[in-house]
Amino acid sequence: MLLDHVRFTTQAAPAGPERQAAFDHALSVLRERRDEFAGLGHVPKDYVDLLVEAGLYRASTPATFGGEPQPPAEFMRQIEQISAVDPSTGWVASFGSALTYFSALPRETQEKLYAESVDIVFAGGMFPMIEAEKVEGGWVANGTWFFASGCKGADILGIGLRGGPETAGRPLTALVHPDDVEIVENWNVAGMKSTGSHNVRVTDLFIPDELTFIRGGTPTIDEPLTRYPALAYAAQVLAVTALGAGRGALDFVRDTGSANASVTGGPAKGNRPVYKLGLAHAEADLRSARAFFYESTEAVWDKAESGEEITAEDKAMLRIAASHAAQVGRKVALTAFDLAGTGAIFTSHPLQRFVQDGLVPAQHAMLQENTFEAGGALLLGLEPTIPSFP
Repeated sequence: MLLDHVRFTTQAAPAGPERQAAFDHALSVLRERRDEFAGLGHVPKDYVDLLVEAGLYRASTPATFGGEPQPPAEFMRQIEQISAVDPSTGWVASFGSALTYFSALPRETQEKLYAESVDIVFAGGMFPMIEAEKVEGGWVANGTWFFASGCKGADILGIGLRGGPETAGRPLTALVHPDDVEIVENWNVAGMKSTGSHNVRVTDLFIPDELTFIRGGTPTIDEPLTRYPALAYAAQVLAVTALGAGRGALDFVRDTGSANASVTGGPAKGNRPVYKLGLAHAEADLRSARAFFYESTEAVWDKAESGEEITAEDKAMLRIAASHAAQVGRKVALTAFDLAGTGAIFTSHPLQRFVQDGLVPAQHAMLQENTFEAGGALLLGLEPTIPSFP
């Protein structure tokens, strides 16, 4: 039984200066260790513990159970800061938002879970949705799930089951202990190397009904953060890593653009018109996408706080802004790569991190080009063609 053997050993520092110091320390350590993480292919547990101490994994725990839920924009600005140092680690840290999903668990399950800890590191592989066997009191699952980002540092894992008509095509998420799962180490990629998004496999695993919930389902807890659209938030926290990647890349080319001379003996790169123009346009693009992203977030958060209806158009704008942020972050990272010249092709070049990682968010199913079409359909009052959208 999950709740009988899950153990938590780290908790957030007290809110205020101590927690801010913990966050600043985590950023400092990340600058020193990000290459190590890429070599490992995952963010190790000891560093995840630093993120716990910085409060990132209680940012979506309901206040009802002693959590300190953060407004989405506040949380995502922290993820953006982490991503400007290392986007892969930002991706892993972004799942501090994932406990918003847990609000669809039975209230009694949440009470038991959060009595153990309000700082819970969650990771999951939701797809493909596996047809589990329904038995008395729960499910028996057999299968393999893809893209379980952060699975090596998680306290609890989630796997996606195929539910009935009540799920409306969304995964029935089952919570399991990492000891009950085999991690299939297949994460051999060019971008987001440190996310450790391996496959996970279970064999004849019984999961009680009370440890299952519909991903993005109706919350059993009513708080501002549980009113905020969960699936849109899931897309946003991934998109913001691209904004961080773009920022890290631009900061690099801005800092290096004032070098005295190029290798060829020509004018310093930063004194060439194409460099100055490219940098200025990229800054404008990134800041504009970022403004749209946070403006949309804060507008919907205001409604969540006041209890005002959050409309389909509101959700569509969150999804459009998220996809736009992912696309622009990718574009800006590539612009920085172009400006840096030939030296940037070396795998050891500092820009490689931001380019390789910055390409990935826009590849994600929640942020691809078809999400713009689905968002546009909602703005026109039409049905989107993507399941569970927005």
